[in-house]
Amino acid sequence: MSSSANEMTRPRAIEVNVTDDALVVRLSDGRSVSVPLSWYPRLEHATRTERATWELLGEGIGVHWPLIDEDISIHALLAGRRSNESNASFGRWLGLRGNQ
Repeated sequence: MSSSANEMTRPRAIEVNVTDDALVVRLSDGRSVSVPLSWYPRLEHATRTERATWELLGEGIGVHWPLIDEDISIHALLAGRRSNESNASFGRWLGLRGNQ
């Protein structure tokens, strides 16, 4: 018996924690995924309040941080993809933040 990709349930985020050096996402299938915070520069430069203010997208297919305009899909996280924001875009965002 084989299963198609459409029949398999993809894991969804159910809980998110951002520490001083890691992004940790607990998934609906029981796994936890942890990646270095340096993979997501906006999160790395965010305040504790900004990091703690997140919401699930599409019943857990992604995570959104509204205070820093950061979105991370669970698919990308599981694939080991870092932020693909350009240095120029990140630099503009960082400049707008001032000395936070």
